[in-house]
Amino acid sequence: MSSSAKLTAEQQAALRQWAAEGASMSDLQRRLKEDFGLSLTYMDTRFLILDLGIELLETPKAEEKPAEPAPAPVPTGTVTVTMDHIALPGALVSGKVVFSDGESAIWMLDHSGRPGLDPDTAGYRPSQDDIVEFQRQLRDLIR
Repeated sequence: MSSSAKLTAEQQAALRQWAAEGASMSDLQRRLKEDFGLSLTYMDTRFLILDLGIELLETPKAEEKPAEPAPAPVPTGTVTVTMDHIALPGALVSGKVVFSDGESAIWMLDHSGRPGLDPDTAGYRPSQDDIVEFQRQLRDLIR
């Protein structure tokens, strides 16, 4: 039954009222069954609503709050290098580094000895002095 002609005026009025109150399609389907004993599929209910020209109210979706910007790195003036107890997949050794300007990155050495650096901030390049200090600390840490 997807024809609105098969509904009584009372049933049509009830559908319009429920829709005006903010009922969803599944709410209308359930109420038709509970109140009038009409068992309709979801699709039949949808066609019925279209036939009657009833517009359902869209419930406003919860607005996503924009992500708060990450706090700015705190400059410490020193470079700090740590090594992970368990290396990253594909790495011989790995760890974390915090540069003197407060920016941090993940570092790794692969099985061929090639270094890799993945900064938390895309496109970040540490200063030349920080790189020299990072390499010195990394060499001492690995020994």
